[in-house]
Amino acid sequence: MSSSSSSAQQPGVDVGDLSPQQLLDVRSQLQSELQHLTASYGQLRAAQLKFKGCLDALAALGPSAEGKETLVPLSASLYVPGRLRSTHTVIVDVGTGYFVEKDVESAATMYDGKVAALEANLQELQATILRKEDNLRVVRDVLTVKAQQQRMQLPQESGAGAAGA
Repeated sequence: MSSSSSSAQQPGVDVGDLSPQQLLDVRSQLQSELQHLTASYGQLRAAQLKFKGCLDALAALGPSAEGKETLVPLSASLYVPGRLRSTHTVIVDVGTGYFVEKDVESAATMYDGKVAALEANLQELQATILRKEDNLRVVRDVLTVKAQQQRMQLPQESGAGAAGA
């Protein structure tokens, strides 16, 4: 039932009815879309791994870590030595350059939510990528069949022309 309603919402084109040039255009568009979707998937996955790393860092914080020496990042590749003053609160980057002080449990809850949201987005994106790959496979198969049909017609046409001469 849902497949008929989704096909009613999204009219499809029978790729067998398309010309070879139209099929080449569709193939090119699908390849471009796949490239973009795959890059987006990689970026979302990297963000998810970053948040999981934050969760790991929060898990490593405990009362025994208080007062320990650590490296404090000033940039992506520049660190200075420091000491953990408190393991009860952390400063969290909430986006667009804003930082908020949170207790460790609240920060972990926030990062858990971000990881879960990204996981849902990744699953949805992966399903879209798989559909596009299937569509691309169908277009390639139809292109192959049409190319074979054209090759089969060429000898027949040239044979008919030679017989008439």
